[in-house]
Amino acid sequence: YVLREEANQWWKNAKLRMGADGIVISWEIFKGEFLRKYFPADIKNKKVVEFMELKQGDMSVAEYAVKFESLCAFSPHYNTMEA
Repeated sequence: YVLREEANQWWKNAKLRMGADGIVISWEIFKGEFLRKYFPADIKNKKVVEFMELKQGDMSVAEYAVKFESLCAFSPHYNTMEA
């Protein structure tokens, strides 16, 4: 209900492509379609590399913590139940 403009049009077309007319679509299915469209694998891989190479450098601890938290969401190694 919150998709607007281009994203709303994309979702309408995606549902038609999936043959999902009248079918309840789970969050996981929507999320997978959304990420394929708006967050391609090559960009995700770049974020993983950026996370793995992250160093504090000239950033304050607070700035580093914010950057760490934003990038760790993309890391398959860090963002697991075991981690």
